[in-house]
Amino acid sequence: MDTTPTATATRPAPPRPPHGTHPEGAARALTRSATAAWAGGVLYVVLLLLLLGGAPRSSPTYHGVASLLAASLLVGVLRRTPLRALVLTLLGATAVVVLPPRPNVTSVALAYQGEFLSFLAVDLVLGCVVATRKRGTAIAAVTASLLVQLLLVGGFAHGESLTVNAVITVLAMAASCMVGLLVRERREHATALRAQEVSEAVTAERLRIARELHDMVAHSIGIVAIQAGVGGRVIETQPAEAREALRVIEATSRETLSNLRRTLVALRKAAPGGDADGEASLAPSPGLADLDALVAATVDAGLRVDVHRSGTRRPLPADVDLAAYRIVQEALTNVVRHAGAGHCRVTVDHGDEELTVEIVDDGRGAPESGSAHGFGIVGMRERVALLHGRLSVGTRPEGGFRVAARLPLPASTDVAGEGR
Repeated sequence: MDTTPTATATRPAPPRPPHGTHPEGAARALTRSATAAWAGGVLYVVLLLLLLGGAPRSSPTYHGVASLLAASLLVGVLRRTPLRALVLTLLGATAVVVLPPRPNVTSVALAYQGEFLSFLAVDLVLGCVVATRKRGTAIAAVTASLLVQLLLVGGFAHGESLTVNAVITVLAMAASCMVGLLVRERREHATALRAQEVSEAVTAERLRIARELHDMVAHSIGIVAIQAGVGGRVIETQPAEAREALRVIEATSRETLSNLRRTLVALRKAAPGGDADGEASLAPSPGLADLDALVAATVDAGLRVDVHRSGTRRPLPADVDLAAYRIVQEALTNVVRHAGAGHCRVTVDHGDEELTVEIVDDGRGAPESGSAHGFGIVGMRERVALLHGRLSVGTRPEGGFRVAARLPLPASTDVAGEGR
């Protein structure tokens, strides 16, 4: 009878927003930001009106510099709606060129040359539009800005200044657009890299969970299957043996359920504000210190296992310790389920630079048609590859099967595995 505690069905509490991101506070912050942005836009218009109405006959260079400085008030509008900022700066720069009275053609040409500075703000905003808006929108904005500036050049510049101002206008816009394109490509590249990293991280985590569940379940199910077969054969002739087989099945099943529950709790605890039942997630992962219990469970399945240790035993890094344990576990599972062996030897060598694990049996070896071990050998190779180690598997010349893994150790492992 399964006595594993079950969780009561209770309605989960609604997740609490992270500190500093309360919805009301975020709404107030957005409102303040919008208010500040539009206040800057209104102030920009007011300053241009004061500039053009209060000092209409001032130096053209003065008008150009003043309008360029006034455009800094549109930073908030630029961050929220770059297209509106472009329209405001384009209208403002056009007004600075067109509205002040010009007594003759020469003064008009000089005015445009001085007030050309006001269009630098237009080019800067245009670069932001190219960098942040869709390509169609950016092309339309560039086209409109170029037409307006070329029309002003054609209408207010004459002679040699016409060619010079047209070339300067086109080069300034081209430079701003190139900078915007570079920023856009860099941002898209960074976004693609982040998406790729997230995808790779998700894939790696799925593989890690798949390996853990496979190694955790396959070994136990193999022992349960062996013991169930033994119990079924001797239940009438040897009741004591049948009871022992049932006892092993019960113990193995309970241990597997406990491990599965601990894994699921650990996964659920990844979300903020998870359930309070976190003791299982804090349990240490298995390692070589649990090798004796693993061997004992395998012996109960009818396989004689000898364990040999060499070298100086010391704490190991958690990932190396877990990988070594899982390799031994999967190898013993394969021996029990596939090898038809009666004896198996496990050797663990604690070297100075690497940990060596070897599992050798006297069974039938690998089948001629290839590996029949499913994902077990694949999982071993993945674990060893992640640790930059080496794995050797195959049939021995003298008979049986051999699994050998060499796992590199860091220069110092004195503090590794303190949580065990």
